[in-house]
Amino acid sequence: MTALLIKIRGLLDATRAIDFIAPLLLRLYLAPVFWMAGTKKFASFDDTVAWFGNPDWGLGLPFPALLAFLAAATETVGAVLLVLGLGVRLISVPLMATMVVAAVTVHLQNGWLAIAEGTGSLFANERTIGAVERLDRAKDILREHGNYSWLTENGSLVILNNGIEFAATYFIMLATLFFIGAGRYLSADYWLARKLDAAAAPSSNRQRAGALSDASA
Repeated sequence: MTALLIKIRGLLDATRAIDFIAPLLLRLYLAPVFWMAGTKKFASFDDTVAWFGNPDWGLGLPFPALLAFLAAATETVGAVLLVLGLGVRLISVPLMATMVVAAVTVHLQNGWLAIAEGTGSLFANERTIGAVERLDRAKDILREHGNYSWLTENGSLVILNNGIEFAATYFIMLATLFFIGAGRYLSADYWLARKLDAAAAPSSNRQRAGALSDASA
C-alpha cells in the first residue's frame, strides 16, 4: 500500500513540469472577461458615468467620471497585461478591487446566484424562488401562444438574478494569480525575472568573493 501511494505521489509530482498551464489558463479565461467589461464602459462612457453617479437608478458613487474611467481603464489594460503575462501580480490587485466594488455596490443585494434557481439550490432565496415561479409562468404562456421549441432551440430560458457569484469567482481567480504569479515560460514576467536574476548574479558573486577575501585576511 505504501509503495502504491509513493508511486501515485511520484506521478502527481511529475505534473509539476507543466504546472505553468494553470496560471496560463486563468489568465486566458479572465482576459476576455475584463476586456469586454472595460471596452463596453468606454464605448458608452457617458452612460457609464451616469450609472455610476445617479443615486436613484444607478450606484450613487462620488466622482462618477473619475471612477468610471479608472474602472474601465483597469479592466481594459488589465486584460492586455493578463494576455501578455506582464505585471500579473501587480494588476491583480486593482482588478480584485473592481470586483469587490462591483460585488458590494451592484450584486450583493441580489444574493449569491448569478442565474435564478429554485428551492433545489443551496443558495436559493425568496428572490430567486419567486423568479423561478415567474419563469415557469412565462414558459407556460410561450408554450401556449408562441413557438416555444424555436425560442429555446439555442438555449434554455433563464432569469438573470445578478448575484455576486461571478464577481466572487473572478476575485478568487485573481487572488490565485496574485499569489502564484503569471507562470513559467509563457509569460513576460517569467523572462523578465530571469533577466533580472542574471543581471544580479555577477554582483552577488562579487559580494561573496569580497566576503571570503575579508575573512581570509
